[in-house]
Amino acid sequence: MNNIISSWQQKSNTCNVKDLTSFFTENNAMGLTGCGKFGKGFLVAINILFFILGIGLFVLGILMKVNVSAINDDVKPALNGVTVASYKLGNLVDSLSILFIVIGAFILIVSGLGLFGACCEVKCMLVTYAVLVMILFVMKIAAIALWFTMKSGFEDVVKEGMLKSLKDNYKSDTIDSSNAVSNAWNYMFMSLQCCGVVDIKTDFGTGTPAWIAGLTPTPVIPKTCCIGADSSNYKTNPKLSTCQPGTADYNMKGCYAALKDEITTYGNIFVGVGITILLIELLAVVFAFVICCQTGDKNHAV
Repeated sequence: MNNIISSWQQKSNTCNVKDLTSFFTENNAMGLTGCGKFGKGFLVAINILFFILGIGLFVLGILMKVNVSAINDDVKPALNGVTVASYKLGNLVDSLSILFIVIGAFILIVSGLGLFGACCEVKCMLVTYAVLVMILFVMKIAAIALWFTMKSGFEDVVKEGMLKSLKDNYKSDTIDSSNAVSNAWNYMFMSLQCCGVVDIKTDFGTGTPAWIAGLTPTPVIPKTCCIGADSSNYKTNPKLSTCQPGTADYNMKGCYAALKDEITTYGNIFVGVGITILLIELLAVVFAFVICCQTGDKNHAV
C-alpha cells in the first residue's frame, strides 16, 4: 500500500512540475497581449508612414536647396548683408534646407529600425529606436523654433537690413561690376522677378542714387528689374525702352515681399509635416516601451 501511495506521489509531483513548466513556457510564448499587440501594429503602420514622410522631407529639402532662387550663390551675398538673431540671412535660409534634408534622411534610417524591431519584437532594437526617436523629436522642435524665429523677425529686422544693404551696396544695374553685393541684388531682381526692397522708386530715399550716376539717359528703373530680363538678355531686353514708372513693363513687387513669399511657401509645408510627425513620434515611443515590457526576456530564452 505504501509503495502504491509513494508511486502515486512521484507521478503527481512529476505531473505538477511538467504542468508548471508548460504553464510558464506557454505564457512566455504568448508574447504580446492586447495593448502590446496594438502597439506592434501601430509601430509597423507608423514606421511605414515615417518612411514615406521621410522621403517627403528629404525631397522637399532638396527642392528647396535647388529650386529656391533666393538662396543660390549669386543672390546669397545680398542676403548675407542682413543679420537675423546674429545669423546672416543667406546662410540661415540655406541652412534650413540642409537641416530638412538631414532630418529626412534620419527619419528613413530610424523608421527602418523601428519597423524591423516591432515586427521581430527585438528588445534592444526597440530601445535604440525609442532613444533615436526622442533625439529626432528634439531636432524637430529646434527646426520649427528656428523657422518661427526667422519668420517673426522678417517684418522689421529683415526689411530694414535689406534696405540698408541696397542703399549701401547697390552701385550698378549690371551683374559684372566689381561689387559682388551689387551684382547679387541684380541677380535677385531677375530670379525672384522683383525690384528693390519695397519699391525701387522710393527705396533710396531722396537724392540721386549712386547706381544711375553718369548714365545717359538717366534711368529710373534698373535694367534687371524689367519684365523678361535674365542674365543673358538684360542688356538687350525688348522691354528696356518701355521699362519706366507708370508702365507694366517692370517687376513692381519688392524683393522683401517676394523673398518672404518664396520661403513661406516651403516653410508652411515643412511645419505642417513636422508637427504631424511630432505627435506620431510621442505615441511611437510609448508603444515601443510597452512592447519591450511585454516582451521581457523572451529574446534571451533558449
